[in-house]
Amino acid sequence: MTDARWVEVIKELQVTEATWYRWLNQYGSEKNAETSKRTKELEKENARLKRLLAEKELAIDILNDVAKGKF
Repeated sequence: MTDARWVEVIKELQVTEATWYRWLNQYGSEKNAETSKRTKELEKENARLKRLLAEKELAIDILNDVAKGKF
């Protein structure tokens, strides 16, 4: 979108230029988009690791029960 179009949108929304640029810095910059993408990747990896840990804990619990003769 061209700068002229952004100006039209800002006026239509009745948003001040200062507010617009603050929003742009907080939510619209490429840096924030990259940070957001990296955060999502890390959240996905964290979920995978939690699932692996839960499976390992379950396996350990089952082996402990077998070792105690509770099967």
